[in-house]
Amino acid sequence: MHTPDSIERQFTLLTAAARYEELRVRDALAPAGRDGSDADEPDAVSLSAPEALELLALSEVIARKAGYGRQLAVRTARATGASWSQIGAALGTSKQSAWEAHARWIEDQAEQQRRIGDDDAWAEAARDLAGQPDEVRNA
Repeated sequence: MHTPDSIERQFTLLTAAARYEELRVRDALAPAGRDGSDADEPDAVSLSAPEALELLALSEVIARKAGYGRQLAVRTARATGASWSQIGAALGTSKQSAWEAHARWIEDQAEQQRRIGDDDAWAEAARDLAGQPDEVRNA
């Protein structure tokens, strides 16, 4: 069975997106319930149940990987001196919303590290770098 956890390690963001797009296009071109028996349209075959589940799992994997990359980009933007207003604008949201999402990500990462026994020093550094939404940061 395809689950995000079972396939996440198999794909990079790029390969997951490519496989997702392959399945999505096939699904979009085939009418629902099509069994592929029409020889005139061999590409118009509906997805099998395992492929449909793979498509769903891939969408979650892509969201996870993109979300992780997004937070790393936020961290880099902060490290180079970007304000939360600028980051919020780049994300199409408010500075408060951008900061809150990043703060949640830091806490989630810290919790994962605590579960495996790593120290919390990196989390403190990440919190310091994130600062507060109204803080001006000089790189």
